[in-house]
Amino acid sequence: MGFYAVLPYLATHLGSGLGMAGWLVGLVLGLRTFSQQGLFVVGGALTDRYGPRPVVLTGCALRIAGFGWLAVAGSTATVIGAVLLIGFAAALFSPAVESEAAREAVRHERDTGAPRAHVLALFSAAGQAGAFLGPLLGSLLLLLGGGFRAACLAGALVFVAVLAGHARLMPRADPVRERERVKAPAPHVVTRTAQPARSSRRAVFANRPFLLLCLAYSTYLVAYNQLYLSLPVEVERATGSQAALGWLFALSSLLVVVAQMPLTRCSARRIAPRTALVTGLAVVAAGFAAVPLTPAGPGGLLPGAALVVLLTLGQMLLVPAARGLVPDLVEDRHLGLATGALSSVSGVAVLAGSAATGALLEAPAPVRWAALAAVPLAGALLAFTLPAGRGGKEQGTRAVTG
Repeated sequence: MGFYAVLPYLATHLGSGLGMAGWLVGLVLGLRTFSQQGLFVVGGALTDRYGPRPVVLTGCALRIAGFGWLAVAGSTATVIGAVLLIGFAAALFSPAVESEAAREAVRHERDTGAPRAHVLALFSAAGQAGAFLGPLLGSLLLLLGGGFRAACLAGALVFVAVLAGHARLMPRADPVRERERVKAPAPHVVTRTAQPARSSRRAVFANRPFLLLCLAYSTYLVAYNQLYLSLPVEVERATGSQAALGWLFALSSLLVVVAQMPLTRCSARRIAPRTALVTGLAVVAAGFAAVPLTPAGPGGLLPGAALVVLLTLGQMLLVPAARGLVPDLVEDRHLGLATGALSSVSGVAVLAGSAATGALLEAPAPVRWAALAAVPLAGALLAFTLPAGRGGKEQGTRAVTG
């Protein structure tokens, strides 16, 4: 919510408010994305070394500082510094929070028998609720005359609350170190800090099943990126403008908020995480295939709406499943690095795939949508090679390779 109170209005502020050229606006936005997604692996490695609590609190403090800086930044250099700080803050706290959520989901599954996907689905639904409410908060502040500076300060205040909540609620003890301390005799305790960084990287990046998961998940993110690339082109082709685009994004967020938990309750006890991942990617592929097959209907928006609905349904199936598979594929003490690597590898794939998928915009519609459908379909085929994972009827074994 704090992030989305600011981000949708950043490009307009840079262009109209500060008078930056279009290429410079694009560069600033690209730097923000790189400093976040590209550095997730750094935040994950720091989480493994120092535990999630200090990394989360540091990231939240940096996000507060970044939003405060952006509120007063007036030159190109200060704006770039502020957005880099905002992105790096997320690169710290996001993998720490996500790895801790996955760890707690596994613990909850072990203690209660409830599938871990329930916890991870709630995590996803909460994020989408923030993505829906944040722009409303920013719009309200702009309508009240507060301007972009007020939106930045509101985002900072939200993160003050986030920081206070984590400081109050996050366990002070590092769960992995506590378990290792209990298991090992005192003179021979091997803590997370003692693990050589090279050994940790090898344990994650030489782990074939985990790398296959990264590749499969990357095809989803390449497909999801089409909401910002191919969907606007389709909406403009169908309606003559992009005015309806905001409604389709709102539809996607509301679907996750309303349907994520019921869908996960229905699927988590019936199918294994691998099956949910494969099915989700297949549904995403169906969304692209449906665009040229769906009648235009009222306003010409039905093909775009079909894409949004099917892509979102696929997302609701596969994202909790993918996050739930990570603890089955890597050792607990490498969970932070693996969580960060999942996002960073996917971010690199999106960067590489954006040019290729952008070139498809000039291709005939059937060719373009068929090629886009092939991307998540290839991911589904890759996901078939993964262990089934724990949960559902297909109980899998814990696959740890190093």
